[in-house]
Amino acid sequence: MVQETDLEHARRIAVDAARAAGRLIAAGTRGVVEVSPKGDDGDVVTDLDLASERLLLRRVLTAFPDHSVIAEESGELGGADSEWTWLIDPLDGTNNVAIGLPLYAVGLALCRNGRPELGVVHEPVTGRTWSAVRGRGALGPGGPLTAPPYRPTGSGPVLAWIQGYGVRRGDAVACALKAGLDRRARRVLRLWAPLLAWVMLARGDIDGIIGYRTGIVDLPGGLLIAREAGAVVSAFDGTPFDCAPLSGDGHDFVASRVGLQEDLLEAVRR
Repeated sequence: MVQETDLEHARRIAVDAARAAGRLIAAGTRGVVEVSPKGDDGDVVTDLDLASERLLLRRVLTAFPDHSVIAEESGELGGADSEWTWLIDPLDGTNNVAIGLPLYAVGLALCRNGRPELGVVHEPVTGRTWSAVRGRGALGPGGPLTAPPYRPTGSGPVLAWIQGYGVRRGDAVACALKAGLDRRARRVLRLWAPLLAWVMLARGDIDGIIGYRTGIVDLPGGLLIAREAGAVVSAFDGTPFDCAPLSGDGHDFVASRVGLQEDLLEAVRR
């Protein structure tokens, strides 16, 4: 069983696995990508999702056979009674891959009793990797990451919007939230690749993220990287948000650089 002092070892395993999956995906996108529908709400799956997930599962469960896993395509695997759970998103941004948009990532997170302790995000297009261990800061390609405090401008903040696949097009709350954010923000990004939005927040490239009824698999790793870089993450009611429980959709949150959180929470409440 992994102890606190072994998290750096787990980070190395996860980073190596994510990079290997990234190379597989990068090579695959140079050829024909097989795309299939997934469910009834517009999601899709590709042959690259499945191949990447097989690689990641093999690496993680070989190194940590006593751990449980929640994987995007395979669901729950491994030791059901383990306090340690890996969350694996083999290809975050599958819909982007399907339309030829080079905006996607590989993500892994390791949670202890539902709380994220380790997060890794890898971008196959550029070969860049970001990671974090709870309490030890976030790392990017150039070293430690720090999200600078928000400095108000006359044009408003740059935000990202993330919603779960179960949110219907006419959802009244989603429509109201998006309309309100569009009025307040300089720009609202809808990347279809949530992990990359978290990395952009950690770097200070965007100012905040609003998540509405989001899924869990692509959430803990990116959230931990942003938080370890100095971002603030809260539930819609302003209480601290830390992902637990690791189940289902319906996770609502507001994340931002220091100095913007109260304004965004007020916007959400309205």
